[in-house]
Amino acid sequence: MIKKNKPSATKPPKILTDSKFSPLSLEIVRSLKKAGFQAYLVGGCVRDLLVGIKAKDFDVSTDATPEQVRKIFRSSRIIGKRFRLVHVFSHNELIEVSTFRADASNSKNKAGLVKDTDGKILRDNVWGTLEEDCIRRDFSINALYFDPVENILHDFHQGLQHIQKKMIVSIGDPMLRFEEDPVRSLRAIRFSSKLNFKISGDVKEAIYQKAPLLENISNARLFDEFCKIFLSKEALNNFEKLQSFGALKHLINTSQYPVDSFGLRFQHAALTNTDNRLKAEKSITPGFLLAALMWPQLVNATKEEGVLNLKKFFRSMDSVIREQQELTAIPRKFHGYIKDIWSLQLKLETRLGHQPYKILNHPRFRAAYDFLLLREEAARDSQGIGGWWTEFQAVNRPRKIEMLQVLRDLRKGPVEKKFGFLEELS
Repeated sequence: MIKKNKPSATKPPKILTDSKFSPLSLEIVRSLKKAGFQAYLVGGCVRDLLVGIKAKDFDVSTDATPEQVRKIFRSSRIIGKRFRLVHVFSHNELIEVSTFRADASNSKNKAGLVKDTDGKILRDNVWGTLEEDCIRRDFSINALYFDPVENILHDFHQGLQHIQKKMIVSIGDPMLRFEEDPVRSLRAIRFSSKLNFKISGDVKEAIYQKAPLLENISNARLFDEFCKIFLSKEALNNFEKLQSFGALKHLINTSQYPVDSFGLRFQHAALTNTDNRLKAEKSITPGFLLAALMWPQLVNATKEEGVLNLKKFFRSMDSVIREQQELTAIPRKFHGYIKDIWSLQLKLETRLGHQPYKILNHPRFRAAYDFLLLREEAARDSQGIGGWWTEFQAVNRPRKIEMLQVLRDLRKGPVEKKFGFLEELS
């Protein structure tokens, strides 16, 4: 049972009134209020600003129904079945507008609520009041409603206090709330890492107990969660927390490799690389990270009595991707990207004939080269192939010819195709 607190309209902290909100979000709030509705900035944008983080996503919550919102804003559309929302557009900006929802399990009107046999909410479109909407949110720090026009903040569940204490606290019994939506366990972990907050004891226990229910979540939704968790500057931190809670297996179809094994070192290197690139404001793609996280699994499937089976290597690519696909949907555009990176690892190591010139012009060369460097870092490899490619791509044509000639001179007799990754999981 969730305790219903009395409405608490207070003057917001100065950091909110001094913040620069999205112009579109402010316009939406003003337009809804002008039309006679309640409207608030809610959730992550309010929470992040109070924590001292630059807000990116500005969500609006209102007592107007999706149809009423749609009539007010010409550039908008209603989306979703599980939760019906309105997306309002302006140029390159999109604001999500949600209607206040009731705690339908305690509501007389349950026609809009559908649950499965495990208690997971499949559809929740029972409209309610501001106070009822607060009750159905996941954590207290996400249940803060700010009205930038009237300059008031509604905090029904001590969200401000929990922000000051740096604590992730559930609204209601987390055991029940995580049954309703198992993804809340992933959100608790993600917010803990992002905000550097502790997770309350009852929420921790709920993650341990209810994480297995993630098996019932669609792979498309889990791919979205995968991206939020691992493309966040906290990839390694989240990886380790997920592993400690026993929830990692619901996002990544890989073995739990022993401490100080190549498999675990390589995954950690790829996650750290992702964090560093984000912090340096460099481009990233989930395709590269997925290729890295699945690589040890592909190598394991390729080994046959210590010998590389080329047919098995290429045949295993699709099966490894399919197995991951059962957990998280991988957009088809990434399938070829991932397989290109894997295939190029063979060519980067052999460097036969004039092949290196062609590899330099391959659209996936840079990604495959970065991948090779991570492999060498994790394998503590001293062969120097990564260094060879670093020099080869930087020097002029005569030096390239000289480098290839040195390679040919070093090879005696028939060329043996030896691949360094055969020892990577030994």
